[in-house]
Amino acid sequence: MSWVILFVAGLFEIVWAVGLKHMDGFSRPWVLVVTFVATVLSMWLLAVAMKEVPLGTAYAVWTGIGAIGTFIVGILWMGDPASTPRILSALCVLVGLVGLKLTAH
Repeated sequence: MSWVILFVAGLFEIVWAVGLKHMDGFSRPWVLVVTFVATVLSMWLLAVAMKEVPLGTAYAVWTGIGAIGTFIVGILWMGDPASTPRILSALCVLVGLVGLKLTAH
């Protein structure tokens, strides 16, 4: 169950990262509220997952889910470039995450 919680924490990290992009200098109150709530939930779920998942693994997977998820959102909905080198680099991060998951006790 801790891995599911960690995955959901990573999804909330994507939400708050995207929220930061849309906050427009803290001038959009609802975006600020959603971003704040997503940040708190993400970190709280990370802390819950760390009860069973090793610290380094949990943190790396959490940030990796956020990084890869935000990378995908950027390409699909925000017009970020989808060049081959960028995609290959993101795949390297993904391979690392899978490796951490497979080797965690």
